[in-house]
Amino acid sequence: MINIVVAGFKGKMGMTATKMVIENEKFALVGVYDPHATEKNLNELNQFSTRDVRVFQDKEELVKEVQADVWIDFTIPDVALKNTCFALEHNIRPVVGTTGFSESDVKKVQQLAKEKNIGGLIAPNFAIGAVLMMEFAAKAAKYFPDVEITEMHHDKKLDAPSGTAIKTAEMIFAERGYHQQGNADEKETIKGARGADYEGMKIHSVRLPGLIAHQQVQFGSVGEGLLIRHDSFDRSSFMTGVALGCEKVMSLKELAYGLENLL
Repeated sequence: MINIVVAGFKGKMGMTATKMVIENEKFALVGVYDPHATEKNLNELNQFSTRDVRVFQDKEELVKEVQADVWIDFTIPDVALKNTCFALEHNIRPVVGTTGFSESDVKKVQQLAKEKNIGGLIAPNFAIGAVLMMEFAAKAAKYFPDVEITEMHHDKKLDAPSGTAIKTAEMIFAERGYHQQGNADEKETIKGARGADYEGMKIHSVRLPGLIAHQQVQFGSVGEGLLIRHDSFDRSSFMTGVALGCEKVMSLKELAYGLENLL
């Protein structure tokens, strides 16, 4: 049995992760964390009325009261790095779905995990289909170097571009290298019209109510085009990857960046 804590349990992803942990026979939910929560027990929430699980507002109190193996984090970018470092420092394996980590942030927590000799995972996207989309896009980039990424999320998402879009761009760059696209003399009549630039490729972010998480990678070549797209229509699509991450980190001795490293 893997003892798990969920941080950010009151958010939509946190709620979904909490439900997944409760329903998975391999897991035991030993606590949930939110510094702003007013509840003392998870059973105060209607959807978890039969569950006796302590709600913690203080991380230090949490580690004194419960023995956790895994720390699932679906919080916000400003606090996720601190939470991840805290978990590692207390020998709890982080499984982080919060995006917004910089390259230096990832290296920092990877070094800490190495020093502590325990596993962890930061995944820009936990949907298996999204991981395949990124891998297919990277493979296609060898033959179609001209590419633009459009990611579409709900209007409550704080970071842009999404972690998935950045990870996709990094994987494409690893295959094709720098490649300047478009007309060398093009000019934006409205600033930002061509999107963000990552090593020559453009990334566009859409934020609208009603969306969950969607991304398309569009390639263009002489006389043809290729579109690779993934859609998450429900947050439950991420839970297979989260559950897999919780199991896999138990045997890791390092922190992986990207779910594809565990498949």
